[in-house]
Amino acid sequence: MNASTPSGKHQNRFTWFVCCMAALSGLLFGLDIGVIAGALPFLADELHISNHEQEWVVSAMMFGAALGALGAGWISSRLGRKKSMLIGATLFVIGSIWSALSPSVESLTGARIVLGLAVGIASYTAPLYLAEIAPERIRGSMISLYQLMLTTGIVLAYLSDTAFSYSGNWRAMLGIIAIPALVLFAGVLFLPNSPRWLAAHGRFNEAQRVLDRLRSTSAQAKQELDEIRESLQVKQSGWALFKNNTHFRRTVWLGMLLQLMQQFTGMNVVMYYAPKIFSIAGFSSTSDQMWGTVIVGLVNMLSTLIAIGLVDRWGRKPMLTTSFLVMAVGMGALALLLHLGVETDFHKYFAIAMLLMFIVGFAMAAGPVVWLLCSEIQPLKGRDFGITASTTTNWVGNMIVGATFLTMLDKFGNANTFWFYAALNLLFILFTWRLVPETRHVTLEHIERNLMQGKPLREIGS
Repeated sequence: MNASTPSGKHQNRFTWFVCCMAALSGLLFGLDIGVIAGALPFLADELHISNHEQEWVVSAMMFGAALGALGAGWISSRLGRKKSMLIGATLFVIGSIWSALSPSVESLTGARIVLGLAVGIASYTAPLYLAEIAPERIRGSMISLYQLMLTTGIVLAYLSDTAFSYSGNWRAMLGIIAIPALVLFAGVLFLPNSPRWLAAHGRFNEAQRVLDRLRSTSAQAKQELDEIRESLQVKQSGWALFKNNTHFRRTVWLGMLLQLMQQFTGMNVVMYYAPKIFSIAGFSSTSDQMWGTVIVGLVNMLSTLIAIGLVDRWGRKPMLTTSFLVMAVGMGALALLLHLGVETDFHKYFAIAMLLMFIVGFAMAAGPVVWLLCSEIQPLKGRDFGITASTTTNWVGNMIVGATFLTMLDKFGNANTFWFYAALNLLFILFTWRLVPETRHVTLEHIERNLMQGKPLREIGS
């Protein structure tokens, strides 16, 4: 190694700094998901808004997120991953301050759409950037770190809402998110561009310099750049590649399927309607329901540590299979209990234990590993298109689940609704076994090479 090349230890610290700062986008994502629950009762009272208008305020962010995810592919491809994250951080700041200052429901809805744009860009760009920056040995842990930040943001939002609830200051609840958004903006300024994005735009010397800073040796960096050059030999990209290359279409469909599987586990039913579920389980007081929601957030956050610790050791496929099995058992047991009747304190607490078991199952793999796989399986020339398709599918699925849960409870009953989600999780085990590849400790270029050679999807990581 020449004298100008930083030491391996320094490079390792720099790689971790880059990955942790990029993962901070997830914290903002989680804060904006969680904050509205506590603020809504107070702002509804002050602004005199109806239940229907409250639904618009809540769902405006999902609408903005779908738009943001659609546009993020173009922005990320043209301007780069780093500038995309800067745009997202800027929109987080603007949306948070606008929300805090909103004088009317129309203004607040507009602010929530802006925040949704930021969330859509973050949910697209951060996992993609992490996949392209992190070395293969820790790639799974780094994208799982993004999910940990997301769940931490939800918990912090719940706690912040609780603190401000004593004064009823909903404007502070919404506005305080501008502070971590400013921290994210400042931190992203120090991040390098993705070496794969630089190479895709013919900036190979810059890509080499970035890889020299991120990898342990110059030889390792050169080998990785050579593999990236090879992957760029594919002539078509984006929509043209999707239209003309059957191998690429397979991974786009798989990415979309994975995101639908994640949403239809029923996790966001729990996140959006936790107080309602606690009420169904027999906890009638508002205080019990709200503290139960906090516990849900904490379990979700802490269980994500399982993913960080095991995803690069045990592997994506066995973790995902176990995740769906745990969720099926938890949701199925809850459905059985609701069918038999929640009549005693033991029944109530057992129901909540099964709900928390379900959350552990989601957080240990289905949450982070789906984002990870969607970032890993797409070829370089089609990565922006493929992840745009899968991320937009995530938000569409999110909206469908959120909009149908209460209707399903009314039409089919509590027990049958939970049986339905338990059955879906069992079905997803079969999909995982048949279609999902194991990508642990494999370079993105190796996965792409196997894909383009026509290997079955479940074998492209071998």
